[in-house]
Amino acid sequence: MSAVSATPLEDAAERYRPYMIESIGQALAGVRDLRERIAAKDLTGARKAWISARAGWERSEVFTAGFVPELDAQIDAWPNADSGFHAIEAKLFGTNRTDVEAETDALVDHLDSLHGKLRDMALTPQGLLDGTVRLAYEVGESKADGGESRISGTSLDDMRNNVAGIDFAYRTIFATALGAADARLAGLVEARIDRLTKIVAAPDLRRVDIPALRRTSEELVVALQSASAKLGLQSPTLEAATR
Repeated sequence: MSAVSATPLEDAAERYRPYMIESIGQALAGVRDLRERIAAKDLTGARKAWISARAGWERSEVFTAGFVPELDAQIDAWPNADSGFHAIEAKLFGTNRTDVEAETDALVDHLDSLHGKLRDMALTPQGLLDGTVRLAYEVGESKADGGESRISGTSLDDMRNNVAGIDFAYRTIFATALGAADARLAGLVEARIDRLTKIVAAPDLRRVDIPALRRTSEELVVALQSASAKLGLQSPTLEAATR
């Protein structure tokens, strides 16, 4: 898309690209460190590296499932964790094992492949809005019951990073345009994102207000679906909400 013909939303989507590259870069650095810790039979270090890699990945889920579905499945398949993060998690945290060389090598390769695609990947406002809505839905539905990283005990961190990713994507790409088109609706979206941020700031998963999390997630989804028309986009569906 040339600079001359790009719309304001397309320009805004481009401003999301450095964040996307940085977050996947963090995930890649984490799994490379994980591979080194595995080679050294350092279980504690391997667990720390896995958690660090997860943070970058979870902040990126606004775009991963919609733009790179095959790599998304290879990297973060769940609940059928035969590969990727969760296959490694099951051994590292579930059975205190470090014999995950093959799984870790594959994860490094997949994240490296994804990282290499990011500078040239076509980013569309529609695709990024779809991903934002679907991730908001996932936080309130499939993750609210305890999350996907139960074995490692990092499900709350997953949700926090998901919400941070939603917040950044909305404010970077859509907030200005929606504020100009419908300030009331923009305020509603921002209030729901802020509310989600507060809910997942609970000190541990047991103290997360799950009914409020579900309700606020649903309200954010509805608000963003309503915002789509104001932004000149199609209303996002939830068809790809779960993997």
